Amino acid sequence: MSIAAVIYLGCWALFAWVGDSWLQLLVAAAMAVVFAQLGFLAHDLGHRQVFRKRRPSDVAGLLIGNFGIGLGWGWWTSKHNRHHANPNHEDHDPDVSPAVIVWSEDQVAKSRGIPRFIAKRQAWWFFPLLTLEAWHLHVASVKALLKPGAKRRTTELSLIVVHFVLYFGLVFTVLPLGKALVFLVVHQGLFGIYLGLSFAPNHKGMPVLTKEDKLDFLRKQVLTSRNVKGSWLTDVALGQLNYQIEHHLFPNMPAPNLRRAQPIVQAYCAEIGVDYLQTGLVASYGQALRHLHEVGASLR
Repeated sequence: MSIAAVIYLGCWALFAWVGDSWLQLLVAAAMAVVFAQLGFLAHDLGHRQVFRKRRPSDVAGLLIGNFGIGLGWGWWTSKHNRHHANPNHEDHDPDVSPAVIVWSEDQVAKSRGIPRFIAKRQAWWFFPLLTLEAWHLHVASVKALLKPGAKRRTTELSLIVVHFVLYFGLVFTVLPLGKALVFLVVHQGLFGIYLGLSFAPNHKGMPVLTKEDKLDFLRKQVLTSRNVKGSWLTDVALGQLNYQIEHHLFPNMPAPNLRRAQPIVQAYCAEIGVDYLQTGLVASYGQALRHLHEVGASLR
């Protein structure tokens, strides 16, 4: 967390130093990586992996999520916990709701408007749509916090407002209008792509559950999740979410310990006859895209 904070501040210092230059697009790309890494930390804080007590987790989560990157940490944590309770479940997992992309043939049959139009070629649309993911999360955060009864509504909204006042203020002060707009498009677009590339390997292309499926906790978590093999660089790049199976079985286990749990879980799954999927990063994208393409086959 300390390293991430230093690099975050260093990026803004570099932005101010570079000034009015198209080299700022390289700074925008670097910031997209840093913002995503802060998102991984906010994710871990939401699972209570970092601190023993709730209050420091909440304070750090709000500072990193709302103030640091402009995302509603409390809203996202609540949504993410619903995903963990029922991963890849059509009726209960908000991550497979057919908002734009559809994830099953049943959702295709019920789709209308934009989701139906996109579903026809959604494997081709998937990565381009990720350029809008960061903006989607910003807007969804604010919409959720504007609803009556939202938890910590004033605090969370205030921190997001402060983030964007400083963010837009710095960008439009240092850069002329045209370069500022391009900077925003590149930064937020790459931020969204990075987040999408980090989350897509975890569950996309894995079985989608319905109310007809009656699975115990272990099978529900393992059969809907996919691990990604790789080196320490993979661990860093994906925020250690490449150990998705272990993370879903033990969500409050500190992320650095997931790699130690992995061989134990894999051996146990083999012992009890539960399929345990672990693949390379590129192969995981291929599986996800093939699933999306197959789901939309009835519309082609």
